Amino acid sequence: MSIKKDKYYIRLANNLALNRDGYTGPNPSVGAVIVKNDEIISFGNTGFSGRPHAEVNALNKLSKKEKKNSTIYISLEPCSHYGKTHPCVNEIIKSNVKRVIYSINDIDQRSSGKAYKILKSKNIKVKKNLLKNFSSKIYKNYIYSKKKKLPYVYGKLALSKDFYIKEKKNLYITNEHSRKVAHILRSKVNCILTTYKTINDDNPKLNCRIDGLNDLSPYVAILDKNLNIKKNSFLISNAKKNKTYLFYNKHDDETVNYLKSKKVKMIYTPISNEDLDFNFILKSLYKHEISSVLVEGGKSLTCSLLKNDFFNEFYLFTSPKYLKNKGLLKVSNIKSNLTKKFKNIKFNETFLDKDNLIHYY
Repeated sequence: MSIKKDKYYIRLANNLALNRDGYTGPNPSVGAVIVKNDEIISFGNTGFSGRPHAEVNALNKLSKKEKKNSTIYISLEPCSHYGKTHPCVNEIIKSNVKRVIYSINDIDQRSSGKAYKILKSKNIKVKKNLLKNFSSKIYKNYIYSKKKKLPYVYGKLALSKDFYIKEKKNLYITNEHSRKVAHILRSKVNCILTTYKTINDDNPKLNCRIDGLNDLSPYVAILDKNLNIKKNSFLISNAKKNKTYLFYNKHDDETVNYLKSKKVKMIYTPISNEDLDFNFILKSLYKHEISSVLVEGGKSLTCSLLKNDFFNEFYLFTSPKYLKNKGLLKVSNIKSNLTKKFKNIKFNETFLDKDNLIHYY
């Protein structure tokens, strides 16, 4: 088959991966396309929980005869280690495919670079690094998280025209279009990070309230140094239904035991510069298989994390409204600080009516 056709099919596999990016738990989103006699006979994505893997989903749609002498195109190197599933290279070998083509090596050291040798040893033709640059952009979050052993951190803030992030009598600054985009952002991360103050002030649900994405609501992590959270808040009351972590430093057995009884996962956290150690928090979340975090924590947390370079990307929603004396918590220098921190800025005004979304990355 020509290199032009190989690129066409591998791009389809990468687009499948991109289509489900952010929706596969701690595992990377992978796309697989199976071709025989220059015809697509099957395709697959990584499952929403991270399993089954894309290659298995694609292969399982076919009979033994259909699989034989086919070519499988995969956005990411197939795994070769035993984890919660069998290695995908074993499934590929059993299927008697003729060729395997993938875009990029897996950064996971349990598998990285091994599939090529294993498949070649079974007389399967293998081509790697096809559309590598395109694929690298899709997997930038995954690569960062695996290399650093930390979650990829997104920031989000809504801002009025006169730089307030809160209105005295209205819960929302931005319009419904902006809020829907914010809920989509929530659906694409493993965890939302917030503070006890945000919970005590607003009693938010921090879930995804868009039809079809409700089941993709992320976990929640709460920063509460002195255990001041309201015990009757929505998030505490619903911790049994949605995994909730609370990072604290105060020795208060009564409160800790109460929150544990509500199924909140309590994590005692050391202090750094008079506050909870954020490096420790990120490392702890990574150990709990959280690879992406969206910070929704108001002025103090956002400004602190921005100052200390913890954000990998940032979404700033801006409203045309002037709040004046109705506004609370002004952050006049947020745009200039974001511009200094990030190399790339993308403006998007087309689908938010009069609101504006600025993406810093």
